[in-house]
Amino acid sequence: MSRRPPVSACLAAALLLLAVAGPLLAPGDPDAGDLRERLLPPGSPGHLLGTDTQGRDVLSRLLVAAGPSLLGGLLPVAVATVAGGLLGIAAGLGGRRTEHALLRTLDVLYAFPGVLLAITVATVMEPGLLATVVSLSVVLTPAVTRVAFTEVRRIRGAEYLVAARVSGAGARTIAVRQVAPVVTPVLLVYSSSLVGLAIVYAAGLSFLGLGVPPPAAEWGAMLDELRPSLLTRPEVAVLPALTILVVSVVFNTLGEALRRRTGAGRGLLAEAGR
Repeated sequence: MSRRPPVSACLAAALLLLAVAGPLLAPGDPDAGDLRERLLPPGSPGHLLGTDTQGRDVLSRLLVAAGPSLLGGLLPVAVATVAGGLLGIAAGLGGRRTEHALLRTLDVLYAFPGVLLAITVATVMEPGLLATVVSLSVVLTPAVTRVAFTEVRRIRGAEYLVAARVSGAGARTIAVRQVAPVVTPVLLVYSSSLVGLAIVYAAGLSFLGLGVPPPAAEWGAMLDELRPSLLTRPEVAVLPALTILVVSVVFNTLGEALRRRTGAGRGLLAEAGR
């Protein structure tokens, strides 16, 4: 089997580099506008992708927005992976009472539609990146916990775990040395498939004014700003939406490629999908 990285991994790495270098690559000031040049079409002199409703260069804003937009998708997934992994291992290795208490509590959150839960949590916080990270972490953690718990339940009767208990190893030692190395690959594969969804959710929160607030450049906020011009200048208005779509597809494809290559969590991932 070829050891070359999948194309989606290369594209994801390029997007991450773009998020870091975006401000340096921007051809102009993303916040400088000229109302005399508002809503210029793509290909206009000095504005490769046109301008927005305030005459700001769309390409510059898309590049600068890559940082907060990707951060709003990656950070919640990272938080949910760590929190969900710990909770899933605790539920799987704890007694029946611990398992019941943790899983039933998370089921309450899992019962809510993801978008509605994210909006509810973000509404009680001040708009910004923190609100995005917290709200999406709350949405994603129950699903990650369910994947981790399912994997722990699959292996908790294994002979090497029984031997570890008989030898006197404590629960923490078993969790760290025996269980975590088995669960971690499954969580990484599953979490990689959540990044695209998290990016879409983060953009949606900004579109509703609950995420990164203007005038900061963010793909969801840009989509909201360009929404009134959808009928008059659709070729400009849809650019942030196309960017969100392409980025989410890249990360979803990366998650699927990792699942196929590693086989980690095969049969478990669909069980926890929201």
